[in-house]
Parts: sequence; structure tokens; C-alpha cells
Amino acid sequence: MGNIILAEDHKMGELEMRQVYASTMEELIKEGEPVVAMDADLMRAIGLLPYQNKYPDNILDCGIAEANMMGVAAGLSAEGFIPFSHSFGVFSSRRSMDQIFMSGAYAKLNVKVVGSDPGVCAGLNGGTHQAFEDVAVMRCIPEMTIIEPTDAVMVRDLTIQAAKTYGMFYIRMNRGKAETIYEEGSSFEIGKAVTLREGRDATIIAAGREVIEAVCAAELLEKEDIHVRVLDMFTLKPIDREAVITAAKETGVIVTAENHNIIGGLGSAVAEVLSENCPVPMGRVGVQDEFGEVGPADWLKERFRLTADDIAKKVRIVIERKG
Repeated sequence: MGNIILAEDHKMGELEMRQVYASTMEELIKEGEPVVAMDADLMRAIGLLPYQNKYPDNILDCGIAEANMMGVAAGLSAEGFIPFSHSFGVFSSRRSMDQIFMSGAYAKLNVKVVGSDPGVCAGLNGGTHQAFEDVAVMRCIPEMTIIEPTDAVMVRDLTIQAAKTYGMFYIRMNRGKAETIYEEGSSFEIGKAVTLREGRDATIIAAGREVIEAVCAAELLEKEDIHVRVLDMFTLKPIDREAVITAAKETGVIVTAENHNIIGGLGSAVAEVLSENCPVPMGRVGVQDEFGEVGPADWLKERFRLTADDIAKKVRIVIERKG
């Protein structure tokens, strides 16, 4: 079981998530773990550049050749290393799909795939770099574990767990700072959602950057005497079926919120669980089957209707269906 310490306020974290990821790589290397942090010419972007000369045998730049990098990662895993291969979410998933599937997953190897700045987090890099489909791509790979850290505290804990758990992982991670949801010292159980707020009228199930929006939406709705449960579903596969079913039975309404296409991601995973176990009125907040655009992340969040106001509006609509 995890040891969850919820933050009293949700101020912006002091460290960027990439800084924590990079320092955790160093921590694992110092501990003697056979970790190899691999990159596709994005070491500065993910925070690894200051460590490259210090650990030349453990930090490798494979150049702008993600599919090749995944093949190298598979070879390293076969030799007993623990490779963490990183690129933008679009290139870590779509561009490398065949190598991840065949060389990694099908061969039952131990490769950790890191896809950074997914969805609107890619901001000014535009639609070519905004991964709105990476979870859908990775969900269809058998035995793939998919995790999306919510804040910097979770990045460290989940990265360590991924390193020490044999198997294929996709780590979907924002590079920049995030609002603090958890206090230092928190630990998490992969595959188990975290309840951030209790509520009886509806449940919001969120992941990644949408978790803070879900919390804010619940606070808005509380002023209207609508009491909403909020779940942080940081493990997208295997999804916490028990938490979803319990929330459906106890609150009667489910709304999902994700920085991803509503097709194939968190919303689809939750809908699958509900349809087979406990059908209740449900709504999905996410990208409405569109391509990305160029713009600041905050503008994109409004453009694709991913804000707390959008989530609150969806909850009100679905509650009306509940009657």
C-alpha cells in the first residue's frame, strides 16, 4: 500500500518534473542499479545534460532516431540493464510502436519508455509534437504498464518503482513544473487510484495535468452544494477497476478528465469498466478527436476545453442525466 500525504495547498512546485526525473536517474545509478538513461537528442529538454559527462556509461544520447533507440534499449535489457528511453510522447509512442511491441513487449523484456510533454504540455512545439493519442497506442500492447505522474513528488516515487519492477512501462510525463498535490514522503501503489476528495453526488476521475483541474472543479461545485469525489488515476493501465466500480455505485455519476483524445485514453478505459460492471451516466472531458495546435499551454487548455470550468460544466450535465 502507498503512503499518501496530501498537500494542504496546491502551490506551484519548486522543481520541474524533468529535474526530479534526472536526479532520480542519478540516485538509481549511485545505488548501483544497472540503469541506462537513453535519449533522442533531448538531454537538455529532459534535464539529463548535466549528468552526461559524469556517468558516460549510464547516460546515452542515441540521436534523433527513436525507433533505433528502442531497439538498442531492447538489446540492453536482454543483457541485464534497465533502459529508460526518452523522447517527446509522440515519438516515444507512434514513431517507435513496432520496436516497442516486437523487440520489447513481445520479447518479455524490461524497457521503460518515457514520453514527455504529452498533449497541451508541448505548447509552442505545435500539433506535430502534441501527443493526444499516445495512451491509446500504448494501451493496446499486452502487459504494458502505463503511468502518468501528477506532480514532482510522484515522479520520483514512480520512476524508482518502474526501475525496480520488471516489465514494460510507458511513463507519460510533463517536463515543467506542476501544482503540488502530494507532500514529500508520499509513496504510491501502481494500479491503485488515490482519492483526493470525497463526495456523494458524482466522481471525477482524472490523470496527469488534469488532476489539478479536477480538484478545482470540485471546489467550484462545492459552492453549489454539489459534492464531488476526485480520483487521481495515475495508473492508466492496469486501471483500478475496483475504484471505478465503487465510485459508480456510491456516487452514480462518473466524469473523466484527461490531457488526451477522449478516444482510447482514460475515458475509454473507464467506460470499458463501467459498461461491463456498473453502467452509470458518464461524461468525458478531453480533446474531442482533434489535431493539436501551436500556442501556449494555458491557451491550449482553454482551446481544447480542459479547464476546471469545463469539467464542472460536464459534471452538471451528467448529474442531470442521473436525475
